[in-house]
Amino acid sequence: MQGIILAAGMGKRLKDLTQNNTKCMVKVNGVTLIERMLRQLDALGLARIVIVVGYEGKKLMDYVDSLAISTPVCFVDNPIYDKTNNIYSLALAKEYLLEDDTLLLESDLIFEDSVLKVLMDDPRETLALVDKYESWMDGTCVKLGEDDSIEAFVPGKKFVFEDIPNYYKTVNIYKFGRHFSQTHYVPFLDAYSRALGNNEYYEQVLRVITMLDDPEIKAKKLDGESWYEIDDIQDLDIASSIFETDGDSKLEALQRRYGGYWRYPRMLDFCYLVNPYFPPQKLMNEMKASFETLLTQYPSGMSVNSLLAAKNFGVHQEHILVGNGAAELIKCLMERLHGKTGFIRPTFEEYPNRYDREESVIFTPQNENLSYTAEDLIAYFEGTGIETLVLVNPDNPTGNYIPKGEVLRLADWCKERNIRLLVDESFVDFADEEDSTLIAEEIIGAYRNLVVMKSISKCYGVPGIRLGILVSADEQMIGEMKKEVAIWNINSFGEFYMQIEEKYKKDYAQALEKIRKVRRQYMEDLSKIDGLRVIPSQANYVMVELTGGKTSREVTRELLVKHRMLIKDLSGKIIMDGRQFLRLAVRNQEDNDRLVEALKEIL
Repeated sequence: MQGIILAAGMGKRLKDLTQNNTKCMVKVNGVTLIERMLRQLDALGLARIVIVVGYEGKKLMDYVDSLAISTPVCFVDNPIYDKTNNIYSLALAKEYLLEDDTLLLESDLIFEDSVLKVLMDDPRETLALVDKYESWMDGTCVKLGEDDSIEAFVPGKKFVFEDIPNYYKTVNIYKFGRHFSQTHYVPFLDAYSRALGNNEYYEQVLRVITMLDDPEIKAKKLDGESWYEIDDIQDLDIASSIFETDGDSKLEALQRRYGGYWRYPRMLDFCYLVNPYFPPQKLMNEMKASFETLLTQYPSGMSVNSLLAAKNFGVHQEHILVGNGAAELIKCLMERLHGKTGFIRPTFEEYPNRYDREESVIFTPQNENLSYTAEDLIAYFEGTGIETLVLVNPDNPTGNYIPKGEVLRLADWCKERNIRLLVDESFVDFADEEDSTLIAEEIIGAYRNLVVMKSISKCYGVPGIRLGILVSADEQMIGEMKKEVAIWNINSFGEFYMQIEEKYKKDYAQALEKIRKVRRQYMEDLSKIDGLRVIPSQANYVMVELTGGKTSREVTRELLVKHRMLIKDLSGKIIMDGRQFLRLAVRNQEDNDRLVEALKEIL
């Protein structure tokens, strides 16, 4: 068997990185794509490796020669690489195709060693490597029959988004048996080129072949093996984090992204916090039905969106402000505060980090679970001279919850002392207590000193549309903040969501009941793991303490590297006599079970 690598292209989308180098000489984590691929092929004991070069061909050939690859390497030159596509490059190497079984690869790929093993271990002679389509993929897809037959090639211009569940993406790695090349591929390649010219793609020949009664080629599905195609600098950035070999560097690269994990194949995110059971499919379908209108029309201004939010949450329009996520509102609010402000730590760091440390009064619970009550807060902050008290309830990351009646008692205490009470109840809907929210006009109206923040993203499971609300009877403050944020701070998708969300109240209630039940089971399962202590939580996450000697950093790293699971390492957030804590999001039952099993293995 031999390998053929197509490496003649210019890689224009990588811009400066390919100004003087061919695309496959771009480095991922310090190693060029071509070196990585050649060493992977070298390990297979192939008879030879053929590289079709073009753009900066001499530089590429000299570089490959310097790598001391054991397998014989020969080159084929495509002198008109700038006027042709890869069908011509492969046609230049067709004599090699006729001589031996072939692994055919495009040079802009990066993949695990196991990807090639999948092809080599399969006894079938001719295979197209494919992977279940995901949103980060681009290019030719296929539809498969039950016997791995390729029923149709779907080029980008024929892509139908409604058919995504049936699509597999070609990985651009193939195994061609010599017989297939002799009887099928090369004859059709010649005919196709004569008929349509050289500015085409070699996969189009395969598309024609699959229409035959006996096309010989079948699909080979990947099952979780990692690969990535690098076309631009965004791809390069993602590939660098996926294929980072150092566990700590890999973890840091992902943590710096602060989301966007849909770009990472099959990674389970137990770090970022959303509702796994809402929104329902019908709500999403309703938004999809209006997608074109929402995409092409301006959203309404602040007054209309305040009215929508007021309707949904049962408060006066003058008492509510809608934000581009709670993060926008937190920034705007914290910049307005002055004087001594009380914080509880550990907590959601966005609040204390946005305030003057010299004016911050910090309460840190000293008990085993880092728990606290309203009485604890009153006792601690009495006489400190604070002008504002910030309470995240349930708190993040501990999951500590103060019941509604006790929060109102705290509000009374603050009211008597002219202290503003800021309550972030982004997770309060997950609490077991019925009617746990403070967002009600009778409460807001009775406590002008009360400000309530809520992230719609977290409780309603829609972080992508970026919605948050701030509620207070301090109409002057709300009015001033409305002037400070952009008039179009909410996009049309967020506005439409608020318009239709009320119809799905029953679905939301059912989702909350489901997550509470799943959380109870989750905590019970986690508590059975040796070396893990579960801390009670009323949120959609659970904080656990490691008691078996492993650090939170080690466990976080191992889960990512070995199991493709991302969790929250709290070592930078909780520093208490070397104690080690993790925060684990509550996902659906299947995902939770996978994390529990992975933790059992690691611990």
